[in-house]
Amino acid sequence: MKKLMLISTAVALLFSACQKGNLMESDDNAMATHRNCNSMEVLAEQLKADPTLEQRMNAYESIVQQNIKENKSARLVNGVIEIPVVVNVLYRTTSENVSTAQIQSQIDVLNEDFNATNADFSLVPSTFSAVKANVGIRFVLDQVVRKKTTKKSWSTNDAMKKSSQGGINPTSPTTKLNLWVCTLSGGILGYAQFPGGSSSTDGVVILNKGFGRTGTAAAPFNKGRTATHEVGHWLNLRHIWGDATCGSDLVSDTPTHNTANYGCPAAGHKSTCSGTPIEMTMNFMDYTDDACMYMFSSGQKARILATFASGGPRASFAQ
Repeated sequence: MKKLMLISTAVALLFSACQKGNLMESDDNAMATHRNCNSMEVLAEQLKADPTLEQRMNAYESIVQQNIKENKSARLVNGVIEIPVVVNVLYRTTSENVSTAQIQSQIDVLNEDFNATNADFSLVPSTFSAVKANVGIRFVLDQVVRKKTTKKSWSTNDAMKKSSQGGINPTSPTTKLNLWVCTLSGGILGYAQFPGGSSSTDGVVILNKGFGRTGTAAAPFNKGRTATHEVGHWLNLRHIWGDATCGSDLVSDTPTHNTANYGCPAAGHKSTCSGTPIEMTMNFMDYTDDACMYMFSSGQKARILATFASGGPRASFAQ
């Protein structure tokens, strides 16, 4: 079993190795060549701004761990948890105003990936066949909110989530998942807010060129997996390498990774961490390209369902 790491310790390890410039406004909105998720960097900033956040997150983590231990889950409807989704589109140009078809393609990807009906699920190697999982979450498009803007790009300071700063306020964030689709600066593909943060900024932000699998979506991030990865964070999953060398993602059945993997690693890629396990590079919470990530593990499923269970930080979505 991987050791529980306090939120502050995990973030300190990450933030000491990060370039703080990733969090600053930039005119550079070029498409990234490698996956760049800023969820942990944003969490570090939120912890600095809100001294009570660490306490809340650690308290929730204790509840989640206890829910897992007691095998507690959320109330299911026809075997799944149903999540209404609000898509907030911020656009300056016509191409940035992503189509309804592109939005629906992203909802389709989320439903496939979280229900193990994605076509590439069959590619999971035999090494991990015993732990590949159907999480069992249904995402339903609730509404699309569109707003024209003069901004060329947005940073990770949550301005896109605030009408007072030119963005769009979240809709019913305690019962609906809000996605913001916009142009992001600094080569960032997206970021999510972890459970425990303020409801006024809760949700997931996705680069419009990495959203869905049609329209403006561009390779190698054109299969909708950026949203799958970021929604994984929103559902309380960590990066599979634990944001530290041979770190912990707080899940027992994922191998210990040296660090993030990029592109499409060769099959059987081994970690040099203790025991030299084969890394689960095809896991949605690694940094591989869209075409090379296609599974969640049973331990990740248990962590997600425990987050929805009684007392958990997403319990309001499963009442």
